[in-house]
Amino acid sequence: MIIGAVLALAALAGCASLSPEERTRRDRVLTEYRDAASAMRRGDTAAAKPLLDDALLTLGGITAGDKTARGSRNYFREESTKNFRGEPYERAMAYFYRGVLYWMDGEPDNARACFRSAALQDADPEQGKYESDWVLLDYLDGYATTKLNGDGSDALKRAQAVAHIHRPPAYDKQANVLVFVETGRGPGKFAAGEYSEQLHFRPGGADAVSAEIRVAGTGAVAVAPAYDDLTFQATTRGGRQMDHVLANKAVFKGATDNFGNAAILSGAILASQQGRNSAADEVGLGLLAAGVVSKIFSAATTPSADVRAWDNLPNLLGFATLRLPPGRHAATVDFRNPTGQTVVTRQIAFDVVAGRDTVLFVSDRN
Repeated sequence: MIIGAVLALAALAGCASLSPEERTRRDRVLTEYRDAASAMRRGDTAAAKPLLDDALLTLGGITAGDKTARGSRNYFREESTKNFRGEPYERAMAYFYRGVLYWMDGEPDNARACFRSAALQDADPEQGKYESDWVLLDYLDGYATTKLNGDGSDALKRAQAVAHIHRPPAYDKQANVLVFVETGRGPGKFAAGEYSEQLHFRPGGADAVSAEIRVAGTGAVAVAPAYDDLTFQATTRGGRQMDHVLANKAVFKGATDNFGNAAILSGAILASQQGRNSAADEVGLGLLAAGVVSKIFSAATTPSADVRAWDNLPNLLGFATLRLPPGRHAATVDFRNPTGQTVVTRQIAFDVVAGRDTVLFVSDRN
């Protein structure tokens, strides 16, 4: 009776699944991330803003106390059943995109708040020893401060100190056109390990590693090199290589599986002595039952890593500034590979308004 009840409970724990409606709800933030990135590349900022606002509002409200996050830590619940938040680099990008949009709307103070929030995603509050090493997040924090007549020198020093691709230049406070550039396709995720408990990242890539912006009729030229690499950010925290392993679940699954094997084998040997030793027979049957129970608990344990991913992110982020007179302008943006060859060209038109910054967002995937 008792063994039967335990087996039934274990089976129910292992067979729990999500309905399509529940899975859609759990993936809502991921869908908003993806749709917002697509909208920005279309130039549809009006569509991107509410998507990011809702995602970040949800993200800010999901803490360690979130029921789905607690549930996913249960040995019998998959990681993918929790509400999607994303890895630190994905959460940082949501704040980064929103910061770009705030600056487009003439709100550098709110943009700065987003860049600072993005940088916090790279920190590890539990360990308290990893610091953000995103170049643009610190650089733009200081640039917005400079534009707001503050002192952005500390943020500039932080950005230059962690630069591992290109070192960003000193701020040009008189520049009135800010060009945000993204290239390539970001990293992917896959599970590895005996129980698929290890979260690994498939490197992203980009044919173009910089962009040259030439403004017609003005002679103005700016080069936007890559400052941040999302593959690097996905696989490190504060520059340290990270291993993503759901160790507790994997150990529990392996231990219960091994115990089950040993118990079944031992129980079978003892039970085979039937008729010779009643005590050994009873112990053997007990071990067999315990082994079966342990094997079922092992089978019900789901240590698989969560490989849901924001899969339309870029791999490289660049930035440049220009000084232009007020009025309508047309520019050519050449995306160039490491040898300097143009691989993609974009034509953009924009207006420069006196007294405020013009913010452009250009992707090689527009």
